[in-house]
Amino acid sequence: MDIKKLLQQSEFFKGTSEYSIRALSEIAFPKNLKKREILFVEGQKGHSVYLLAKGNIQLSKNSINGKEVVIKIIIPGEIFGEVIMFEKDSYPVNAIAVRDSIVYLLPKHQISCLFEKESFRNDFIRMLMKKQRYLAEKIFYLSAYDVEERLFKFLVEHYGKKEKYMIDLTKKDVALAIGSMPETMSRVLLRLKERGTLAWKNKTIILKTGFWETENGP
Repeated sequence: MDIKKLLQQSEFFKGTSEYSIRALSEIAFPKNLKKREILFVEGQKGHSVYLLAKGNIQLSKNSINGKEVVIKIIIPGEIFGEVIMFEKDSYPVNAIAVRDSIVYLLPKHQISCLFEKESFRNDFIRMLMKKQRYLAEKIFYLSAYDVEERLFKFLVEHYGKKEKYMIDLTKKDVALAIGSMPETMSRVLLRLKERGTLAWKNKTIILKTGFWETENGP
């Protein structure tokens, strides 16, 4: 995948100067990840910021009682791990591929060198502000919508508006990604199936014909 094209198409890098796009493209190199392969773990010393090109990466934290709490699912075009550039030199979360994925590594020391140029520094900060707004919207989304609404918004955000989806994520992965307990998600899916709205079997999700028009989906 063309890294320059990926950056130009990413929502987070829209408005970024040609110089900054080219500079990031020149220092980036790809890494292939198999499904369930760990990219980094919480507390690990960070040497790179990452840009997801293909697939999905799950970010999670370990709670005090030892349970894993999913923070979010990274989508293509999204940057992550950038905290090592400013706050601390270790990753604050775990990152694992939830399906076969491709990430681009952006070495920390090379980004630091690029910061010496004011235009790049401003572009990078602008990108971080866009991500901050995105995260604020996600917090609102968790508080304002119920599990059923969050499920449909998740499908739109990750796969677009379709009536049939082929999805590599498990029901548990999706439940955690939308801030729901797997048990609650199971009840919601059963209710949707009984209504004839949605059926999820193995890796296939099928919505009733005309769902996005008749149900005023997100």
